[in-house]
Amino acid sequence: MRKMLVFVMMLALVGSAMAIDLGNQAPEKPVVTYPQNIPSDMRQGGDTILDAVEVTLPVVDGSGTTVGYNDDYDEVCPYTQSTSPDVVYTVTPDADVSVDIDLLGSTYDTKLYVYDGDLNLIACNDDFYPDYVSKLEQVALMGGTQYFVIVDGYGGDAGDYVINITEFEPCIIECPAGAELEGEPPLEAGYEDLYNGGCNTEGATPFGTITSMDFCGVSGWYPSADGSAFRDTDWFEIVVPDEGFVEVFGDAEQPTYMFELGPQDCDNAAVIQQAIIGPCTENSLVIPGTPGDTIWFWVGPTTFEAPDGSDVYEYNYVLNTNLEGVATEAQSWSNVKGLF
Repeated sequence: MRKMLVFVMMLALVGSAMAIDLGNQAPEKPVVTYPQNIPSDMRQGGDTILDAVEVTLPVVDGSGTTVGYNDDYDEVCPYTQSTSPDVVYTVTPDADVSVDIDLLGSTYDTKLYVYDGDLNLIACNDDFYPDYVSKLEQVALMGGTQYFVIVDGYGGDAGDYVINITEFEPCIIECPAGAELEGEPPLEAGYEDLYNGGCNTEGATPFGTITSMDFCGVSGWYPSADGSAFRDTDWFEIVVPDEGFVEVFGDAEQPTYMFELGPQDCDNAAVIQQAIIGPCTENSLVIPGTPGDTIWFWVGPTTFEAPDGSDVYEYNYVLNTNLEGVATEAQSWSNVKGLF
């Protein structure tokens, strides 16, 4: 079995290139020591599930602090070594509903998870945003069932938090008729990424190609054979057309990076420019170049964890370019052989 390469380019700086992690495996977080937690006499309610603060949906611009609370709970998603104080909310929806639970605006390294009434874990997220703040998307709640929402932290970190719990609004991206398809196999537990994983893989097809105006791809998250969390990173080669630039408009069902990479060397490649697409929010990149030359183009999730805490999660993205090639479906060599 080929070994998957973990390609982390945090220190790769070339010219004006940006140092951004291009890898497919979540990096290790540094171990941070914080002052010992000392409960406050002015503690808010909700220290444990026994005195959880009851809320009704939706929760908009809720806020509070974990400072002065006790460390009662912890879950691994995927980081361990947490001794942070936590606070607890409880909600019992009137009917079946899927919700987003968002801590955007919190001032510390948060962790967020949900238990059902029997304290079974149903969703967990550590780092959704680049500042290590958490968010859960599309958490399915059953009407008439009690749930506990735990606002926690990483390490021993604590601080002020903002919480919003709102109904999930799905973003659905449709693939245009006749579009060029990525062709990567479905993600699954234990998946070994041997298809257009670029510098993150030793696969037989390390780079995909984009040759047409309309292109459809699939990305997402999956656990490796040893259970480690991975994201699917898609690396492409694009030939610069006669106009002397490649223009890419994109959208996706989840927050997704588009990168221009350079130089074309796995030991030194870094991000030259970037754009974030999705969910259901378009953005674009214009990449200059000499006609006939090849550029490296990267597409992948902005986070290393699935939005709803799932082990395996796939989503669609679409790209529209100024290329005028004939749309064709990408095929692996094994699929081609299977036609004969």
